[in-house]
Amino acid sequence: MITVKCFARYRDLLGFGEVQVPAARTLADLLADPRFAALPPDALFAVNQSFAPRSTPLADGDEVALMPPVSGG
Repeated sequence: MITVKCFARYRDLLGFGEVQVPAARTLADLLADPRFAALPPDALFAVNQSFAPRSTPLADGDEVALMPPVSGG
């Protein structure tokens, strides 16, 4: 299983703060799950606390974080 954590406005957008999902081959494969369909294209991702592109391979036990882009000054 993979633990997916949602941060900031993505908690409300997706309707959960954390969910366990079956292992997927890549981050892109995981994001193809209908539960993540509402994610905007500019979403940021981290796998095991390191920023990661959609092509990142995943393994059982990984933690994925979904974060909105941040701007500020």
